[in-house]
Amino acid sequence: MSHGREAALVAVLAVVTTVALTYPLAFQLGSGGRVDAEDGLFSIWNIAWVARTVVADPTELWHANIFYPHRNALAFSEANLVAGLLAVPPYWLTRNPYAAHNTVVLWSFMLSVVGAYLLVRYLTGSRSAAAVSGVLFGFCPFVFARSAHIQLLMTAGLPFSMLAFHHLAVRPGVWRGVVLGLVLAVAGLACGYYGLFAGLMVGVAILFYAAMDRLWTSRSYWTSIAVAVVIGGLVAGACFLPYVDVGETHGSVSRTLDEARVYSADWRAYLASPARSHRWLLTRIEVWNEVLFPGFLVLGLAAVGVVTGLRSTRETLARTAVTSPAHQDPSRVVALYGLLALLAAWASFGPSGGLYTLLFETIPGFGMLRAPARLGIVVALALAVLAGVGVTQLARERRKAAVTAGLLIVALAELAAVPYPHYEAPRFPAAYRMLEQLPAGPIAEFPYFNQRMDYPRHTYYMVGSTGHWRPLVNGYSDVIPQDFRAEVDDLAGFPSARSFDILARHGTRYVLLHRQFYADEDWTTLAARVASFNDRLQPIFWDDDARLYELVPDGT
Repeated sequence: MSHGREAALVAVLAVVTTVALTYPLAFQLGSGGRVDAEDGLFSIWNIAWVARTVVADPTELWHANIFYPHRNALAFSEANLVAGLLAVPPYWLTRNPYAAHNTVVLWSFMLSVVGAYLLVRYLTGSRSAAAVSGVLFGFCPFVFARSAHIQLLMTAGLPFSMLAFHHLAVRPGVWRGVVLGLVLAVAGLACGYYGLFAGLMVGVAILFYAAMDRLWTSRSYWTSIAVAVVIGGLVAGACFLPYVDVGETHGSVSRTLDEARVYSADWRAYLASPARSHRWLLTRIEVWNEVLFPGFLVLGLAAVGVVTGLRSTRETLARTAVTSPAHQDPSRVVALYGLLALLAAWASFGPSGGLYTLLFETIPGFGMLRAPARLGIVVALALAVLAGVGVTQLARERRKAAVTAGLLIVALAELAAVPYPHYEAPRFPAAYRMLEQLPAGPIAEFPYFNQRMDYPRHTYYMVGSTGHWRPLVNGYSDVIPQDFRAEVDDLAGFPSARSFDILARHGTRYVLLHRQFYADEDWTTLAARVASFNDRLQPIFWDDDARLYELVPDGT
């Protein structure tokens, strides 16, 4: 089969399976998303901000329109630069934040399928194995449990990082080091967790190959690795500078081992899955703190891969029709990816397992991670690779086309979690359209949610801002500025003399009151209080949903 035809078939596999397993997302791109969850609203705003600003005003990219007048607000959380760049075409074609975000969701699944396909294709030489492994990894239960977090859907960096390393290992060179460094950097910019996980996987593989091939004194091998480290560090480091500024201004985002314990896996997590075919498992475990079950098919195929792979030698491989690269014999693939699966599973149990504590105390960057259980995605990839070895064996002994088709059908049936979570977009008041037509100026929206557990509700205003992109005094992110915490109670009491002073200090020009968030009695009381400050508030727009005012400077 020609490379062009294979590429076309892989693209078809990725597109068709993605559309099917994320149904109805592809048919409702612009009508909503994970708006039922504040994290989902945050992701929609985040992707729209990057996609819009990287084109319209790239110098302001990091200065997101939340927590005004703070700078570098995009670095208060995961910046999602890679996802934002993928969203540029759909955003500018539609100016619809939901279409932009949902298109990236589809891309994330398709790229993961392609990445796992290419990795297993390289390691086994089998298109059948690659196709099955691509589906098993691309649609593993882990990702369907993270649909509200766009960065956690960006799993493609893991297989692509390992593929780049394997190419370097077989033929070290400066350019292959450059490629590995760039791929690792992109993986990290797509998701900080996965960038660190990819680095750990590659680190284990570096030592594994150095030991297996006696490369401890190989100048070309270590030079290539050094180039990868430098390139990856420079690219990722350049994008990390705003985080340094945020750390100096607001304090670094560091986690504790006690916090990690809360977000660690336990044995029940490895039996939990959102797939329809696995729901009976949930009734058995009753309570679970994470979703890490990889699936029965991948476990069975991985077991076949381990047994047959460990018994294989270069000679037995040569007697088959498999066209795997000479250095990638099944026993080596099984040894490396079996080791990665075991280490990742062990570390996913957090401080109680011991390994995570060692990593936390010795590896830079681990202190920024909160959820050891997310290492379950590394387990999923390693199992998918091992499953590929198993498929190679099965397809070699039986009719390849029939075996491949059957395994793909079983995989899709087992992993299906349709319908993909999708909720109709909230209706925003007409006042937002009015804001588009008004002179530029910061806006504060009310009610100003002041209870700590209600801070995420400010994400409603953030998504609303995608229609006008005015700076918001409101905001929500991983980093909450200290002045926001100090002022939130006073602003929640708006209108008051103190709240007007704070708004004036922030340069606020407009105030928007949302009727839907107030009880009838509270809205009546608020209207009376607003009337008592008519010398400070100039009405601009008024309907049943909202009231928009322009602030009048004191003494004017």
